[in-house]
Amino acid sequence: MNYIGSKHKLSDFIKHSVHSVVGQDLSDKVFCDLFAGTGIVGRNFKLEVKQIISNDIEYYSFVLNKNYIENHQAFEFKNLIEELNSLNGVKGFVFEEYSENGKAQRLYFSEKNGKKIDAVRQKIESWKKEKQITVNQYYFLLASLLESADRVANTASVYGAFLKQIKKSAQKEMTVEPAEFVINDHAHKVFNSDSNELVKKISGDILYLDPPYNARQYGANYHLLNTIAKYDRFTPKGKTGLRSYEKSKFCSKNSVANSFEELIKNANFKYTFLSYNNEGLMSEYEIKSIMSKYGVYDLVKKEYQRFKADKEENRNHKANSTTEYLHILEKK
Repeated sequence: MNYIGSKHKLSDFIKHSVHSVVGQDLSDKVFCDLFAGTGIVGRNFKLEVKQIISNDIEYYSFVLNKNYIENHQAFEFKNLIEELNSLNGVKGFVFEEYSENGKAQRLYFSEKNGKKIDAVRQKIESWKKEKQITVNQYYFLLASLLESADRVANTASVYGAFLKQIKKSAQKEMTVEPAEFVINDHAHKVFNSDSNELVKKISGDILYLDPPYNARQYGANYHLLNTIAKYDRFTPKGKTGLRSYEKSKFCSKNSVANSFEELIKNANFKYTFLSYNNEGLMSEYEIKSIMSKYGVYDLVKKEYQRFKADKEENRNHKANSTTEYLHILEKK
């Protein structure tokens, strides 16, 4: 999934930094990814640690991580995927509100793909209600649908707006591809909670933080993934069909510093690693000032290519790279 703030390109940098501070052997460590997004960081540590704790307040992220992180034992899925791909499309909520030729005329998906998403989503829910699939299979199938639908979305990567014409990649017929996951012997935990509240209730060894760093709200940028994941009935708002969403205090200049310090103060983890780039609402000095109150502080940096959400955004930025700061705290 093409995702704002994805740490895919920075995975090696983050892993190397954690090993440099904590040590090479993490087999007895509990690793928490508190703002998990698509779960890239947690996935990269899943085989190395005793347990992953994954959290995100967005429901689509919860679904993805219930599969990629919490699922860790093999189960049958081939026949389920084949049956989903054999379904005929239906005129459901996604088609009517978010697809070509639907009543709302929002061009997030082609007509065929909108109907197919509805058919697949309804079948998955039917299997769950009739207890024909396990909880693990349910989240696996939902994650597979989210990933597959995203590949044929008629957007410039995020769902803040749709394109005026159906682009070439969005014209392709959606095929549900399995969202495979890493199998191991350890149980993991996934939450769908406010990070500042959850951090008071959990503990571990390594806390990784990747909060929103600017005013863009993930609930708005990825609202349609939440809608497909929840598949609930609501009245979409405005031209883009927004649903209600919780606004993060980390996206506001007025509240971010206080929220961040509250989180750091309440975190019951020996090591904290904060990913934050040079374009964030908090300055390098602010972060250092806050973290230094609670232990030994350090900082490492890396240049990397920025996320390209759309052509307009690219025109607004002359540089194609940005600096990622990894702020490190060892609590005393």
